[in-house]
Amino acid sequence: MKLEPALLQKQTLNLTMTQELQQAITILQYTAHELTAFLEMKEMENPLIQLESPIVRSVDPRYDRVRKRKVTNPENDQNKWLEQMAEPTEGLADHLFSQLVMKALSDFQEKLVEQFIYNLDPNGYLTITVEEAAGITGTSIEEAEEILQLVQSLEPAGVAARSLQECLVLQAWRRDDTPELAVELLTEYFNEFAEKKWKVLSEKLDVSLKEIQQAADFITTLDPRPGTRFDYERPQYVIPDLILEINDGKMELQLFERHLPAVRYQSDYYNEMASVADDKVKQYLNDKRQDFRWIMRSIEQRKQTLMKVGMAIIEEQQDFFLKGPRFLKPLTLKDVAEKIEVHESTVSRAIRGKYIQTPSGMHELKKFFSQALQSNTASDGEQASAGQAKALIKGLIDKEDKGKPLSDQAIANMLKEKGLTLSRRTVAKYREQLRIPSSTKRKRYE
Repeated sequence: MKLEPALLQKQTLNLTMTQELQQAITILQYTAHELTAFLEMKEMENPLIQLESPIVRSVDPRYDRVRKRKVTNPENDQNKWLEQMAEPTEGLADHLFSQLVMKALSDFQEKLVEQFIYNLDPNGYLTITVEEAAGITGTSIEEAEEILQLVQSLEPAGVAARSLQECLVLQAWRRDDTPELAVELLTEYFNEFAEKKWKVLSEKLDVSLKEIQQAADFITTLDPRPGTRFDYERPQYVIPDLILEINDGKMELQLFERHLPAVRYQSDYYNEMASVADDKVKQYLNDKRQDFRWIMRSIEQRKQTLMKVGMAIIEEQQDFFLKGPRFLKPLTLKDVAEKIEVHESTVSRAIRGKYIQTPSGMHELKKFFSQALQSNTASDGEQASAGQAKALIKGLIDKEDKGKPLSDQAIANMLKEKGLTLSRRTVAKYREQLRIPSSTKRKRYE
C-alpha cells in the first residue's frame, strides 16, 4: 500500500456558538431578578442603553401641577398594620449581651462569654467546645463550664446547647408544666424515645404508652432551634413571569413585565458622537449599537418562547387549572418541545426559575412536568402523573387512623384498587418527598 500526501477538499456544516447566540441562550434562562441585574450591568457598559425604572416617572409640569389627593380608608390602614411594622434588627448576640449588662464579670469571664456567644450558629447551638474556649482564653475547663451555664441560663431557653438533646432538656427544666416523665425520657432515654421504641420504654419505666404519648406531645411544644427567631432575613419575593386569568371557564395568559425596566435607545448620544471624525469612535458606536440590537432581539425572543411554553402548558394541563391539583397530568419536556417545535433544552432553559400566577396561587413552571405512571383504569391517551400519586398518598394518610397508621405496602395496595400501580419503594419515595414520616413514627397511643 502506497501512502502519499494529498490535498483534499471537504464540505461540512458546523454550528458555531457565537457570542450573540450564547447571550440569547443566557437571557432565555434568566429569572426576572437576574434579567434586571443583567440589563443594569449592560447600561453601565453601553452608553447607547438607557433603562427606565417601572416605578419612577418624570413629572410634566403642564399636567402634573395639581395632584389629586388620595383618600385612604382607616379600616384598610388597620388591616395593613403588619406592613407598617419596623423591621427588627436585634440579633441573637445583641439579645444575649443585653441580658448580661448588670452582671459583674471579670475580664476573663467576659472573654469566655464572648467566645461562647460569638460561636453560636443561626439556630442557637454552640459550635465551639468548652476545652477550645478555655484554651483560647487561658482559663480552666471548670471556669469555662461555669460561664457556659451562665450563657445557657439566658433567654431564649435552650440557647448555647451542644446538642439537640441538651437544647430540649434546658427548655424542659425552665418550664413549670414539664411532666417528670418528659425530663426522664430526654435525659436518660433520648435515643430510644427518638427512635420511637416506646414499648421497650414502657416496660423499663413501668408506664403506659398513653403516658409516653402525653410526654411526647409536650416535647413537641419545645423549640429545637431557639436562635432562629433572631435570624432576620429580608424575604425574597417571587415575581411571576406569566399571569393566568380565568373568566367563565375561559383562560387568558399574559406576560407580566411591569417589574422589568424599559430599555431605551440613546439616539441623541449616538447622533452627537457619530459626527466626530474618528474611525475608532465610529467603530465603537457601531459595536455598541449592534450590542443593543442583539439584546433587544434576545429579550423579544425570550418573551415569545415564554408565551409559547406557557400556552403549551395551559393547553395540556387545563384540568389542573380548572379543577385542581389532583388533575395534574403527566407532561415531559419533549412533549412541549414537539408542540412548539423547539429543542428540549430550550424548554428546560425557558422554565428555569420561572413562575406563573394563577387564581389558585403561584406555581413554578417545572411543577407541571412529571413522568407518567402505570395506571390500570386510565383510558387511551390518559395516564396518571407523579403529582396525582402524591396527592392520593397524602389524602390516604390524612384520613388514616392514627392509632393504626397505613404502611407503605398498605398504601400501595389501596392505590392499586384505585387503578394506580406503584411499588412499595415508590410509595416510600413519594412519602419522603412529601416529608411525611413512616407509619411507625406516625402512630399515636391514645
